[in-house]
Amino acid sequence: MYLSDITQFLSQLKQQQPTLEEEQRRGRALLWDKQPLDLEERTRQQASGIKQTPYVYYQNF
Repeated sequence: MYLSDITQFLSQLKQQQPTLEEEQRRGRALLWDKQPLDLEERTRQQASGIKQTPYVYYQNF
């Protein structure tokens, strides 16, 4: 059965570092998997935002 070089590399890497997948999952959860905001919190955040000027690079002093 044919295995590509990348597949062989990944298999060896997983054998050498058995906790690799769990570390990747924890990293993803830390950076990307967020709990959805409730509606009250979202409304409060939108109301507290500062409106951006139409052309941000020109400031009329």
